[in-house]
Amino acid sequence: MIISPGSHILFYGDSITDAGRNRDDLDSYGAGYVNLIAAGLLSRFPGWNLKVTNKGISGNRVFDLEERLEADVLALKPNIVSIMIGINDTWRRYDSGVVSEAAEFQASYERIILTLSEELQARIVICEPFLLPVPEDRKTWREDLDPRITAIRELAWKYNLPYLPLDGIFAAAATEAQAAYWLPDGVHPSLAGHGLIADKWLNLAVQRR
Repeated sequence: MIISPGSHILFYGDSITDAGRNRDDLDSYGAGYVNLIAAGLLSRFPGWNLKVTNKGISGNRVFDLEERLEADVLALKPNIVSIMIGINDTWRRYDSGVVSEAAEFQASYERIILTLSEELQARIVICEPFLLPVPEDRKTWREDLDPRITAIRELAWKYNLPYLPLDGIFAAAATEAQAAYWLPDGVHPSLAGHGLIADKWLNLAVQRR
């Protein structure tokens, strides 16, 4: 089990994590999967004195996470950090022509992992970025996103980190209901999509030894 009494779990990422949180309020979870996970943890373990913090910022790429690591994570001293990042590193290529090579992306991600491990001895949960073909032009994004997913998987294997394969999870879910039911724009989850992430995250965090 990843969670234990007294755990401080910090969620780190982009708009999918941010989900409209109040950035002036450390107790604001936003309206997405972090809120649902917090509810699940606090209701399951009422005597454990758990703390949940949301530090997602809309539009962030991995390099932004690395830049704000000291102020937004290290200063708060969480002992569990859940990271979900990568889709904006792909998106900026297609809407702004800003390209970051997969190797640069992986190197930045690895520096984040090493800093969290060395300075906080934090347990790190890696959440895979994901994409569904809504609208159809999202299919062309796979050429950029897939190498990033591979890079993240390699880091999870290298450092033996708990890993949530969300791209595959959403692909499987899209065989049960239309892709837009889960990700209306192919990227940002609906309530059902956030619920799916929360369910899978809780299963990973509570059941993993």
